Amino acid sequence: MAALVLALAACSALPARDRLVPVRVDHHVHVNSPAIRDFLPVYCKSVERYGGCDPAITAPLTPDDLLRAMDRAGVRRALVMSTGYLAESPMMVPQRADAAALLRAANDWTVNLARESGGRLGAFVAIDPLRPDALPEIMRWRGNPAVTGIKLHLTASGVNLRRDRDVAALKAVFHAAADARLAIMIHLRPASMDYGARDVQRFLADVLPAAGDTPVQIAHAGGWGGLDQATLSALGAFADAFDRHPGKFRHVWFDLADVWRDDSRPADKQALVALIRRIGLRHFLPASDWPFSGDLADYYSRRYPELPLTAAEWKILRSQVAPYAKR
Repeated sequence: MAALVLALAACSALPARDRLVPVRVDHHVHVNSPAIRDFLPVYCKSVERYGGCDPAITAPLTPDDLLRAMDRAGVRRALVMSTGYLAESPMMVPQRADAAALLRAANDWTVNLARESGGRLGAFVAIDPLRPDALPEIMRWRGNPAVTGIKLHLTASGVNLRRDRDVAALKAVFHAAADARLAIMIHLRPASMDYGARDVQRFLADVLPAAGDTPVQIAHAGGWGGLDQATLSALGAFADAFDRHPGKFRHVWFDLADVWRDDSRPADKQALVALIRRIGLRHFLPASDWPFSGDLADYYSRRYPELPLTAAEWKILRSQVAPYAKR
């Protein structure tokens, strides 16, 4: 509480035009469970052929580290995404015989973390849509009040949105999550180097309708962190769909987790702002992808305001709380 008061006081000390509305909820953070933390050294060794792991993924961070980072940033609540999907990733070679058990253990730990946080953390359980345990794992959490939703990571799971059987599996997962009344958070960008509008159009036509009115959160504004032409192309396809069918996507949100960075081009930031305005600010959520975004206080006080939105727009965006993130 003291840290929140200090954060608010710091904002109040700024000239009125420069004051920052505190971010109430971070809609996208990670904390590795002990099961995944023990698994990561061998996983990161396996993915060296793809360039290796981000050092942040192996940092020995705990739930207390997250809560302290939130306090320093003045963030009241965060949605924690289980990283259990890493255990079942095809990037892991050879595959672990106990991969499904590791995923379940990571999900159990994340849900318990949320349960014991006094309302400060919400839990999304990890699902690998291409694995036979995907639908049973969703059903395992059906009706559990400590679970906010499911987390899907198409890159880590090796999903190809241009492969019919992968699309069918993803559609079945969306339907099962909707039936279980669990929100869906999806890292939509797969490993395809030419990812963009074509993939989003397939997702919109063949997968998203299976969610019905269930909330769907698109991670990283449709990308995978960072701002490039593929992310802008994907978000542009969403904007085109929103233009054609106003009101059809009330249940869809985009999180702005680690989207623009210090080295992002000004022209790309301007293009992102134009797309945010086309889609509508109410569809965008403050998020960080902590710990990958670095220090949370610096992220929200310095890097976030680098996006060229107006003060009024920032007030809306930083105050946004998705319905499934409320307590």
